[in-house]
Amino acid sequence: MSAAPAVLEESGRRYWAPRRYDTFERGITALDYGQAVPVLVTTLEQLQEHGADGPVWRRLGRTGEQTLTAALDNPDGDALYRAQAARADERAAQRRAAEQEAQRPVCRRCGQKFTDERWEETTARGGAWTAGDLTVCGTCHADDVAREQAARLQAAAPLLEDDREPARPGRGLFRRCG
Repeated sequence: MSAAPAVLEESGRRYWAPRRYDTFERGITALDYGQAVPVLVTTLEQLQEHGADGPVWRRLGRTGEQTLTAALDNPDGDALYRAQAARADERAAQRRAAEQEAQRPVCRRCGQKFTDERWEETTARGGAWTAGDLTVCGTCHADDVAREQAARLQAAAPLLEDDREPARPGRGLFRRCG
């Protein structure tokens, strides 16, 4: 490249140079060409030798000659930004899920991790009143509830005929006189 295109390139940088996307996500290297004007240069010799559709075009800010279509393309622009932003969002979601999973409680009795439902039940506002033992998983809690219900049913069940004392004649409120 001769001195004239180098001067042109440096003096026009604010017009043709892309800018970084205004993003807080790390790992996004895509550039914003929204306000950049593509400036292409070539020589008459190259045009005569290879034609206008050959790799004779040099876009300011890039190295090497390209075809006209390739020189006008912005492969590191919006499409790359969308792809990188999607990957960054996916990584952030995976990181949040891993952090949440690390905080998931473990049952004091059986060692299993709480299910989402049980975790919500033990931490929801007002849910802890009905959740029972907050240190046990849903399965152990269900076992506790079943044992409590069985004990209540057994205590409230009326005595069966076989369990009663046999009735003796002549005893009781209405005994026969005889």
